Amino acid sequence: MGNEEFKSGYRPLLPDINFISYNSFDDLKLITTSTAAVFIETIQGEAGIRIPDQNYLGALREKCNETGTLLVLDEIQCGFGRTGKLFAFENFDVTPDILLLAKGIGGGMPIGAFISSKEIMGVLTQNPILGHITTFGGHPVSCAAGLATLNAIQYDKLVEDVEKKGRLFKSYLTHAAILEIRQIGLMIAVEFKDFDFNKSVIDRCIADGLITDWFLHCSNSMRIAPPLIISEHEIQEACSIILRNISLTAGEHQ
Repeated sequence: MGNEEFKSGYRPLLPDINFISYNSFDDLKLITTSTAAVFIETIQGEAGIRIPDQNYLGALREKCNETGTLLVLDEIQCGFGRTGKLFAFENFDVTPDILLLAKGIGGGMPIGAFISSKEIMGVLTQNPILGHITTFGGHPVSCAAGLATLNAIQYDKLVEDVEKKGRLFKSYLTHAAILEIRQIGLMIAVEFKDFDFNKSVIDRCIADGLITDWFLHCSNSMRIAPPLIISEHEIQEACSIILRNISLTAGEHQ
């Protein structure tokens, strides 16, 4: 990531790493035939739910095709149904060369996945030989949990109502203190004027039994990312708690 606070403890880093601005069509010209790969979140999570323009990822895909650059999509937060599609890139009609998954894939068990074509995966088996293996990779218990999670999502058709549920949150959460709501599926950011206001609302919600927090790189926005199985009644109850505590906080900040 570009934040020096997080990078400084790991230097020296790999050389010749450059950054492009998310959702910037102009920055696509920085991708050249010397660019090995572009790593990007399909939907930015810790930045506060930043959703790309509908044509941006398609333009990025086209540029990577032109330059022979691998497109690597990070869907560790936005994958596995979170956005109303099994994978977030399906919302934008693109296909990555490499897909990164974790978190939701394990249904609570620790597991991550590096997914690609046989051709690309085969490159990693040489130089060094067996460079693609890892001591705990593919742990059978975590893999069984991942398979059970995938089966449950598909069998129970959990993804079908995700966007509808997300829009319910957006429709219920109306308050003068809310500056913006960014939402795709059940991946939602509620933006307030500053961190202090947001933190006060969050603390009150937690005291009322509603677990939420802010974003690592967007501290003035509240994160809403409930389980895909949340019911409409639970959405109404959650929103009433949030709205009540926004009003209480707004009263203090007048």
